[in-house]
Amino acid sequence: MKTIMNRAFALALLYIASVSTIVYSQGEPTYKNLSYGPYERNIMDVWLASSEKPTPVVIFVHGGGFTAGDKSKISKMNIEQFLKSGISVAAINYRYRTNEPDGVFASLNDSKRALQFIRYKAREWNIDKEKVGMYGGSAGAGTSLWLAFHDEMSDAGNADPVLRESTRIKAAGAVSPQCTYDLLQWPKLLGFDAQNEFERTGDKDVLEFLGLKDMKELESEKGKRIRAEADILSLISPDDPPFFVSCNMPGDIPPKTRGQLVHHPMHAKILLEKGIEKSVNVSAFIPAYNYNDNIDVVSFFKEKLK
Repeated sequence: MKTIMNRAFALALLYIASVSTIVYSQGEPTYKNLSYGPYERNIMDVWLASSEKPTPVVIFVHGGGFTAGDKSKISKMNIEQFLKSGISVAAINYRYRTNEPDGVFASLNDSKRALQFIRYKAREWNIDKEKVGMYGGSAGAGTSLWLAFHDEMSDAGNADPVLRESTRIKAAGAVSPQCTYDLLQWPKLLGFDAQNEFERTGDKDVLEFLGLKDMKELESEKGKRIRAEADILSLISPDDPPFFVSCNMPGDIPPKTRGQLVHHPMHAKILLEKGIEKSVNVSAFIPAYNYNDNIDVVSFFKEKLK
C-alpha cells in the first residue's frame, strides 16, 4: 500500500491545473460575489436569463487542483451563448482543500451547497429547479461528475432550508477530468506507470487530499468509506443524468509532463466507457481515442436542459 501511495500518480493529482478559458471582462452579472454559505470563499456570480417562464440554469465550477483558481475563469462566450438560449448561469468559488480537515471534501461539499442554494432561490430568480446542469474543467469537471453520480444528499429535516434542497442534477459537463479521486486506483486504471517521469511524493500529501490523518486511518473502515466516497467511477449508476466528457490532450504513453498525466485522455476514456457500461447517456470528444460526437459543452446543455 505504501509503495503505491508513493507513485507519481498521487503527486500529480495534487497539482491538477485549471483548464484555460476566456476570462469574462464585461456583461456584469445580476448578482456578483453573492454569499451562499458561511465561508469566505462561499461566493458566486449569477447571470439571470430574461424569460417569462422559469429558466434552466448551468453552474460553472472552476479548476485549479482544489488549491487555486476562481469563478472568473468562466468563458465569456459561454455566458453569452447560454443567456441567448434562455439559460441562466452561475459561477462559484469554493474552499480550497489546503489545510481543511476534510481535504477535498471541503471543496466538493461547498459546490454541493452552492447547487442547493441556487435551488433555494429558484422561485425568486425565476429558475426551473428541475433543469440544473453543472460543468467545469479539471477539478471543476470532477466536482460536476461527483454531484451527477452521487445519490441524493438532501437533508429534509435540516434546520437550514438550503440543505433541504435536492443535490441531483439534470446534466453534467466534464472538460479534461480525472476518472476518480480515489488516488490509489490510478496505476491500475490508467495502465501506465509514470514513476520514473516525476519525483516521488510522501504519504502525508495523499492523506491530506482525502482528509485522513495517517496510514492506519487510511486502512481502517473509515478510510475505505472515504475512498469509496471519492471514487467517481463507483458512483455511476443507470439512473444518473447524461454527461459530456471531453479532452483534447495528446495520448502519449507514458505522459511527458505532469499536466498531461493528470489530464491524460485515458481519464476521459475510462469515464466514457464506464458510462456506457452503466447505460448512462454519455457524449464525448476525445480525439486521442477517436471519439467525436460533434458536440461542445454549450450545445450539450442546450440539448439536455431545453
